Amino acid sequence: MDLSSPPPSDADLARGAQAVARLLTARGLMLVTAESCTGGWIAKTLTDLPGSSVWFEAGVVAYSYEAKEALLGVNPNTLERTGAVSEETVTEMVSGALARFGAGVAVAVTGIAGPGGGTSDKPVGTVWVGWKRRGGYAQARLFHFAGGREAVRRQTVAEALAGIQSILA
Repeated sequence: MDLSSPPPSDADLARGAQAVARLLTARGLMLVTAESCTGGWIAKTLTDLPGSSVWFEAGVVAYSYEAKEALLGVNPNTLERTGAVSEETVTEMVSGALARFGAGVAVAVTGIAGPGGGTSDKPVGTVWVGWKRRGGYAQARLFHFAGGREAVRRQTVAEALAGIQSILA
């Protein structure tokens, strides 16, 4: 995402959701989301679309370590070793979401939206997004978003939707 451009608008996010809906419908697949820093915003954006029950199965918001472990099967050793905001954690989140639900596609996000919580190693705006299709390998990508809490979250939702489109293309 171009750091000089404004964060995605509601209309931008709706267009991304519509593109995801078309692809999921065309392929007869259901989607599950596993969200931390976005607090369910990906699921909300998708389920704002009428008829989303045809292709949207479930959304899990797992903020705490305990929730990531209990709801998504993230290994406590992974969280202790790499922290919640890591490639390993997002990979376990997306894999756990697929393991727990019947969906064919999953997306997971974990990051530091701010305004606090950042460190020199993981500053505010650090976000991992993961995607996976059932039977496939998890893909994960690290982003460093600019802006305040809402801007970071908007950019995360947009990239999560774009990645879903990419793995379904």
